[in-house]
Amino acid sequence: MSHELLDALAKMGFWLALLLQVTPIMLWVERRAPAMMQDRLGPNRVGPFGFFQAIADVGKFVFKEDFEPATANRGLYLLAPMLALVPCMTTYLVLPFGPELEVAGRTILSVVIDSDSGVFVFLALASLGVYSLVLAGWASNNKWSMMGAIRASAQMISYELALTLAVVAALVPAGSLNLQRVVEQQMDDRLLGFLPAWGVFVQPLGFLVFLVAMFAETNRLPFDLPEAESELVAGYHTEYGSMRMAFFFMGEYMNMAVLSALAATLYFGGWSLPGLDLTQYSGIVPGLLGMGILWAKIGLFLFLYVWVRWTFPRFRYDQLMRLGWKILLPLSIVNLVVVAVLVISGRI
Repeated sequence: MSHELLDALAKMGFWLALLLQVTPIMLWVERRAPAMMQDRLGPNRVGPFGFFQAIADVGKFVFKEDFEPATANRGLYLLAPMLALVPCMTTYLVLPFGPELEVAGRTILSVVIDSDSGVFVFLALASLGVYSLVLAGWASNNKWSMMGAIRASAQMISYELALTLAVVAALVPAGSLNLQRVVEQQMDDRLLGFLPAWGVFVQPLGFLVFLVAMFAETNRLPFDLPEAESELVAGYHTEYGSMRMAFFFMGEYMNMAVLSALAATLYFGGWSLPGLDLTQYSGIVPGLLGMGILWAKIGLFLFLYVWVRWTFPRFRYDQLMRLGWKILLPLSIVNLVVVAVLVISGRI
């Protein structure tokens, strides 16, 4: 087996090992953090600070009865939960997590796939998530599930436009679709002589558009209309239970982590920190430090997801669509034009 293949498998395993921890940790955070915000106790019986509550939740999913609706389209019904994992299990492949490594006389890239079309690969794979929701709603043969699937598909398609334009604007200063080049460009430049040239400082409007679209793409509050309990029971996964329901949970939380990684890469310098030169270290240390920095930024975004969930009420569906088409889309176009003009004029 070639060294390149072994390197790729090792990096994939490293990423997956971390991504698979997101769901149990977030199950605990989703209970504990809101309790602290609202002056409640939260889970405090199962383990210290209720930390083993997440393990109990996983056990509940494993041992629950696995049922199928009698009138469901069995093949597509079983396929939908597995498709929910496809975007999050593939999009991380193009995300850089450190500088080039020198190990045993060989140069190893801190990214699984170093593609000059990395962002396009990411967006193409991420767009596959809508198929899982549509198939789940239609194959369940349940009117509430179908309505949730229709909402989900319309919402995701609507906000993908604004998100994609925000991503394109973030790539313009780097002049490359390779995410490693985007990180390096943010490291090399300075604003006003002291600020890092992170995307959030260069184009705050683009970051705001990306942030709102990111919440909508993951169906999180205040954009969780596809799962509105007061209207649609549980939306597109009404007829799912046991591990099939767990797959949807895993897909949602892992997608949150991967989109947070993209946001950190485009707007917060990715694996880099101002004043810290990872290239001064040798071996695999730069890769481990870079991954730690990137995941620290991902953690902040994941906490923001929880904070927003317990702070803002759910939109009405007409408000959600109006925000996407009449506000975010025009703002993303304006942001792209302004950034392009500034780059051409040499201001950025």
